[in-house]
Amino acid sequence: MTDATHGSAADKSVTTDPSGPMLAADGTPLKTSLNRALRKQKRRALFLIAPLLVFILVTFIYPIGEMLFRSVENQIVGDTLPRTVRVLADWDTEASDIPGPAVFSALAKDMMVATEEKNHTRLGSRLNYEASGLSSLFRKTGRGVDDVGEGYTEQFVALDPAWEDPQTFIDIFAGPRWLDANAEYDGEGPRPTFRLAAGIGEVLPQTASIYRDFARVVQTEDDDNPAEEEPWNTVYLALYEDLQAGAVIPADMAHADMLNAAQVAAASFTTTDVLADFVSFDKDWADRDVWRIIQTYSAPYTTGYFLNSADLQLTPDGVAWRPENERVYVTLFIRTLIMSTAITVSCILLGYPIGWLLANLPSRQANLLMILVLLPFWTSLLVRTSAWKVLLQDQGVINDLLVWIGVVADDNRLALINNATGTIISMTHILLPFMILPLYSVMKTIPPSYLRAAKSLGATNWTAFWRVYFPQSVPGIGAGSILVFILAIGYYITPEIVGGTKGVFISNRIAYHISTSLNWGLAAALGAILLVIVLGFYWAYDRIVGIDNVKLGG
Repeated sequence: MTDATHGSAADKSVTTDPSGPMLAADGTPLKTSLNRALRKQKRRALFLIAPLLVFILVTFIYPIGEMLFRSVENQIVGDTLPRTVRVLADWDTEASDIPGPAVFSALAKDMMVATEEKNHTRLGSRLNYEASGLSSLFRKTGRGVDDVGEGYTEQFVALDPAWEDPQTFIDIFAGPRWLDANAEYDGEGPRPTFRLAAGIGEVLPQTASIYRDFARVVQTEDDDNPAEEEPWNTVYLALYEDLQAGAVIPADMAHADMLNAAQVAAASFTTTDVLADFVSFDKDWADRDVWRIIQTYSAPYTTGYFLNSADLQLTPDGVAWRPENERVYVTLFIRTLIMSTAITVSCILLGYPIGWLLANLPSRQANLLMILVLLPFWTSLLVRTSAWKVLLQDQGVINDLLVWIGVVADDNRLALINNATGTIISMTHILLPFMILPLYSVMKTIPPSYLRAAKSLGATNWTAFWRVYFPQSVPGIGAGSILVFILAIGYYITPEIVGGTKGVFISNRIAYHISTSLNWGLAAALGAILLVIVLGFYWAYDRIVGIDNVKLGG
């Protein structure tokens, strides 16, 4: 009876066809049914972890990726000086000392837009990273660029006063859709985006381009109506250049008669030396090296930040070493690695005996010692570091104690602060718990009977420790070393306070560029290199020791 019951249940769940695949109860192949069930389980698991995954992507992965992207991003030059970059691409640096008039004309238009949008100072700061003095160059130019082309404005207005009327330019350049939207605008919400009239870009390309920028800036930056604002002087400069270039004015174009008359008169206009205008702002505009730097860094992406991180620089002539007095980053990287290694070794030497005591003492005493190990976590890092600054200084507690017991003379006190020694001492104290805890958790799992068995077989205390106990504690050493080394290599508060000029890490320079110099591109490049170095050490450790041997206990 029992066998018949089980057989009936099996027939309901799986059907076996000798001539075909095994089928499930619903008639589908068993393999297909199992795959469908497995996919459902995976989707359910993905649904459960999706909130955490999204949180990590949004708050951790994306910000880090965005920051690291700054190490190669260089779009500010092309975005701020688009016309200049296009024309400058054809400049032969060997054929002339400085670019021709077309580049300066494009620069006048770009600088006018950048000044109104307050972007010229950001551009100057970016280029100042490559050559000092460029920041002030762009600031000075921004204060006077609105006068470039003023001579053409006066001559157009003298030819016909209608050229001074903003409505004239609206009639010529504004598209009908914008005219209708602007007429209906009631002051609520953003103004309708300015649109050019169809075909005007082919007739007067330079003027249409700069007038569109003028209208956009008036709307977005000043919240005004372009139909009520007189155009910039650079608009008249562009209009003169278009007419002189032989623009063909259609007969049905608005103000075609005015444009034709202006085209005839423009042949006798007094020309403005735009180059001389810029040189009057700052003589560095006549410096060939300035233009070569702008040309070199006009690409949207650059290796310049990474080269600077290696004490190199990207010059118009290629990659070259930075001046000897500016080569600091390779030294800082080497110092960071050496000192982080020294801190890690110090933590091993001090933490191993403590971990052994914690693992072998009775529970009551071990718990008391564990509280003392964890006690520093309850104190602010800044307070602990400041305390070491008091302890290590020339007239501090440690030197006073050494003088009192006669180890050092009063006039020959030890230099323990503002150097590498102070950094290693203070950071060893701060990071020591991160070494002790992994060691303790692994040592706690080593049975004491192993040592007793080794001694019963004739091993000495040292042999029993070295051949039996120590190999089993290596996973704890590995876990603690990785933890301490990675934490040490990224520390910057403690080295900044007690390290002086000889005990700071590369992380201090990264913090400086992020918060003080605002050179985020260089900070991102330094951080990326530091990340690669850490991953390299992690890979080497995995190849030599094996990451599977790293344990936190159990």
